[in-house]
Amino acid sequence: MTHDYRRHGTTTLFAALDVQAGTIIGDCLPRHRHDEFRKFLKRIDRQTDKTLAVHLIVDNYATHKHPNVNTWLAKHRRFHLHFTPTSASWVNLVERFFRDITEERIRRGVFRSVDELKSAINDYVQQRNAHPQPYHWTAIPETILAKVAKAKETLRTLH
Repeated sequence: MTHDYRRHGTTTLFAALDVQAGTIIGDCLPRHRHDEFRKFLKRIDRQTDKTLAVHLIVDNYATHKHPNVNTWLAKHRRFHLHFTPTSASWVNLVERFFRDITEERIRRGVFRSVDELKSAINDYVQQRNAHPQPYHWTAIPETILAKVAKAKETLRTLH
C-alpha cells in the first residue's frame, strides 16, 4: 500500500465452486457471521438442482459450526460440510478462485465505495461464469503426501 492509500470499506465474499463445471455462486455480504453463512447456504439451495447432494468444503471457522447453521443443515439433508484441517485451506479449490479474483480484479482496482467493490466482484463472477473453466490439480498425489510426511518428520525431530 502507498502512503496515500485509503480504504473505503470492506465486504465479505462467500463463494461456492461447482468443481465439474467451473462455475461460481458468489455473494457479497457485510460480515462473516453465521447469519450471513446461512443466507449464503439458502442461496446455494435456491440455485442448485434439488436432486443433487451438495458437498461444501469449508475451513474450521466457527461461523461454519454455529448451532444455527447446524440446525439449518439438519433440515437440509442434501448439504454436507467437509472441514479442511487447520492451515490446509489450499485443499479447497475455491481458494484458487479467491486467488484469481484477487490477482485479476481486486488488487489492481480502485474502489471508492463498498458498492463499487461489490460491483467489480459481481462483474468478475458473471464474466467467469459466462466462460467457466474448471480447475485441475497438477500436483501428483504421491508428491504431496511425501511433502506432508517430510514436514511431520521435521516437526517430530524439533520436539
